[in-house]
Amino acid sequence: QLQASGGGLVQAGGFLRLSCAASGHSFSRYAVGWFRQAPGKEREVVATVHRGGGTYYADSAKGRFTISRDNDKKTVYLQMNSLKPEDAAVYSCAAKDLILSAPLPTRADEYKYWGQGTLVTVSS
Repeated sequence: QLQASGGGLVQAGGFLRLSCAASGHSFSRYAVGWFRQAPGKEREVVATVHRGGGTYYADSAKGRFTISRDNDKKTVYLQMNSLKPEDAAVYSCAAKDLILSAPLPTRADEYKYWGQGTLVTVSS
């Protein structure tokens, strides 16, 4: 089970840190991704992190967002800096059990477990 939190209202240029907390065992075996969906738009990947620590960022997130994981706390974070109005969306986290040698999944349909979303609103 995944629980996303940390969303809220922020001014453009501001920052937020989202958290995705997992329950259960073997969290360290999972790849975890952050995805977002704005009204009227399709869900899109934001960033993903491999069980081995490798990361992937969408072009829109590069240089502004940082994904990280703390396996002891069973939590993945998304630090979002320099937020823009176009970053406003419902952000959801997802997880996939992954063998260490497998490539990092970057598509939503590759992920099996999903948490509820957290709303990010960015005012201009």
